[in-house]
Amino acid sequence: MTDHLTTSIEQAISHLEHELLGIRTGRANPAMIEDIPVEAYGTKTPLVQLAAIIAPEPRLLVVQPWDPSVIKDIEKALTQSSLGITPVADGKLLRLPFPAMTEERRKDLMKVVNEKAEQTKVRLRGVREEEMKKLKTQERDGAISEDASTVAGKAVQTAIDQGTERIDTLVKAKTEEIMTV
Repeated sequence: MTDHLTTSIEQAISHLEHELLGIRTGRANPAMIEDIPVEAYGTKTPLVQLAAIIAPEPRLLVVQPWDPSVIKDIEKALTQSSLGITPVADGKLLRLPFPAMTEERRKDLMKVVNEKAEQTKVRLRGVREEEMKKLKTQERDGAISEDASTVAGKAVQTAIDQGTERIDTLVKAKTEEIMTV
């Protein structure tokens, strides 16, 4: 098993974890809005670089810009985002109240979670295929024996299976988080 395989699996799962953080659950989470691009100072900048984002209550996010002059830009970016939440300007900060989620919205979010998980599994299958091709090439070129290729192939499959189990665990945890009222 190569370092490339391990690194690829870790990157895929890490990416999924980051994606899942951005999916709204019953609780407001700063990760949901951190990456929203804000047109400020003549360039698009991620919100997290322009403001402190805190969740003082389960259904409320507070955005406090480092520079109060960009509050209108942040408000505009949040309004135009796909969150569907209208920020409330409150002097030098913005409040984002999150309404309670409906059962239908929870089911829609579950579809998104499962879709992202499947994309990650497809990515892992691509990594496995790439590694297996390398092994076959090495075997054909005489660099490794057929037995060594078989053993390495089983190790690759084991690593992919463990990665898939981790994905399933992440999805199960996110499902419970979303479905908790």
